[in-house]
Amino acid sequence: MTDMDRDADSVPKTLAPDYSVHGAALARGAFINTIAFLASNLRGIFTFLVARLLGSAVLGIFGLAWATMDLVSKFSTLGFDYSAIAFIAKAEGVNDRASSRRVMKTALAISFTSSVLLAIGGFWAVWTFGLSIGMRTEFVRATAVMLLALPGVTLYRVSTALSRGMTVMHHDIYSRGLTESFGTAAALLLAFALGARQLAPEIAAIAGTLASGLVAFALARRLFTFAPIPRSPNDDLVPLLLRASAPIALYDLLNIGIMRIDLIMLGWFVGRAPGVTLETLGIYAAAVEVGSGLRKVSQSFTPIFTPIVARQIAAGQIRDAEASYGYLARWMLAGLLPALVVLALAGGMIMTIFGTAFHRGGLWVAIIGGACVLNAFMGLGETILMVERPKINLMNSTIAFVAAVSLNLKLIPAFGALGAALAIFFPYLIKGVLRRVEISWLLEWRWPWQALVKPWLAALAPLPLALLLRFTIHGWWSELAAAGLYLAGYFFVWRLIGLDPSDHAVLDQLFKRKEAVGAEPVREIASRGQVSASTEMR
Repeated sequence: MTDMDRDADSVPKTLAPDYSVHGAALARGAFINTIAFLASNLRGIFTFLVARLLGSAVLGIFGLAWATMDLVSKFSTLGFDYSAIAFIAKAEGVNDRASSRRVMKTALAISFTSSVLLAIGGFWAVWTFGLSIGMRTEFVRATAVMLLALPGVTLYRVSTALSRGMTVMHHDIYSRGLTESFGTAAALLLAFALGARQLAPEIAAIAGTLASGLVAFALARRLFTFAPIPRSPNDDLVPLLLRASAPIALYDLLNIGIMRIDLIMLGWFVGRAPGVTLETLGIYAAAVEVGSGLRKVSQSFTPIFTPIVARQIAAGQIRDAEASYGYLARWMLAGLLPALVVLALAGGMIMTIFGTAFHRGGLWVAIIGGACVLNAFMGLGETILMVERPKINLMNSTIAFVAAVSLNLKLIPAFGALGAALAIFFPYLIKGVLRRVEISWLLEWRWPWQALVKPWLAALAPLPLALLLRFTIHGWWSELAAAGLYLAGYFFVWRLIGLDPSDHAVLDQLFKRKEAVGAEPVREIASRGQVSASTEMR
């Protein structure tokens, strides 16, 4: 038996404490990203203000305009908001700061220039030709103005990717979590006070995203000022970055299309399908805002997973990468599953924070939440493929996008907003199945399924009693009572079964033996492989 075989066989199914140093690095990054995620959810204040001050119709128009802008933004980021993370992580892994700086300058220059051109051209095109292609007047105005947010959005996303490539996760707290959330809300109140009304949300979004982008850029730029001993310049770096970013940009465009196509197509069917009105669109947009909070849970884990798994896979340490996946997958499920059940039990009551008319979106938000859970959890697999085979992600996203468009065309005319919600669930399921098969085949990956048993057990055990309460007692308060009973049962079950042994080892690393964990332990991943710079940047 070879040393590699012995190493592989020594990995317990519950993820041994041997990986606790890497687990501690993941945990610290995930903790910081969780704070950023919670801070980013302060943007819900903005949605709440729009719904309360301006009504569901204005919220629906804004939701459609934002979805369109978000889709177009993929032509300005050009995949740099993902590829830059892996490239900088690999360069830093071999102490090549010069290459990191070249990645930073190239990604920012190309993406920001394209965003400005797209913003100006998009505004002119929509304002000039929107009515002639069948867009409603209110949609034309809102979408044209919303496209002016492209420079701020692009600057934020690419700058944040640069910070994450350096394994610095807390910058997102300041740029998006605080600056964008509070800046957008403040700008909305100011625009409303000055009488903007119909376009107030779009104006506020432009101001908030631009402020967020500037803060993200200022924070990221500081990370690249110190230059260690320079290495020989890699003349192939920029072409490699562009070639790697191209398929990522394409499948990211398709991904955001899958994510937004339901709202865009529902807006297209306003007045054309039974029960689909501007008010319905607004309620559905609020449901998307609430449900997508579960998708954003991945923001706590994917940013730290990407640079670490990129170094592990590049160094041929597949077993280490599997262990890293097992940690994050278990932690993600521990948060995603109870949140999804709460949405299913009390989605209607949660929606009423936007107004009593929003209660009918309870079923929609539960289905959207389920789709977002699939997207968040399966997104770890997309990260693995992005490091090694980004073109496969492009194929998966193409298949899922075609399915999403087809399902929306069939289900919205038949079921209205419910059909739109169903039409985004199945494409994410398709993508998840494809990723599982492909990663197992390409990397000889062994999925640590046993490591995921406890989150499923804790989530399912208290569900029957909560469902019994929900459906035997009628009234609005039964939703809250069922959700409260479920959460109490969930934490009780975790108390009984206890944490996984490997999680205890991670806690030991974090709190009891901090000296065993270096300031940047993830650097050991690349150094153990003794991989040359040229191989790392292939």
